[in-house]
Amino acid sequence: MGATPRHLLLWDGTCGFCRRFIDWVRQRDRDGRFEIVPYQDAPTPPMTPELREACRRAAHVLTADGRVLRAGRASMFVLREIGHPVLGRVLAVPPLVWLVELGYFVVARNRSGFSWILGKVSPPGSAGS
Repeated sequence: MGATPRHLLLWDGTCGFCRRFIDWVRQRDRDGRFEIVPYQDAPTPPMTPELREACRRAAHVLTADGRVLRAGRASMFVLREIGHPVLGRVLAVPPLVWLVELGYFVVARNRSGFSWILGKVSPPGSAGS
């Protein structure tokens, strides 16, 4: 029995907000469905100059079956794969996916502000709350 093919999740390794999301995904990816790599460290191939430029603006998933997903659609795919299939499928349907993409766009353009806010707020249930 061979190993299950893994999806490649590319993210911005310099972004604190992104790191929090990646830490959350790693905790929930109990089946090891994702190889999670900062795009800055991704090998060539699959990294290309075009993909590197696109990864500066949004997280990407290169699926085991060859699809390239970015931004909100990549996030919904990750949700489905790590144990939230219904939520991931519902949010991936128009017009909800358009709202997800809009939200992703707003957060991505303001990552440093969101990182700062998250750094100042303790998560529920933590010792600081």
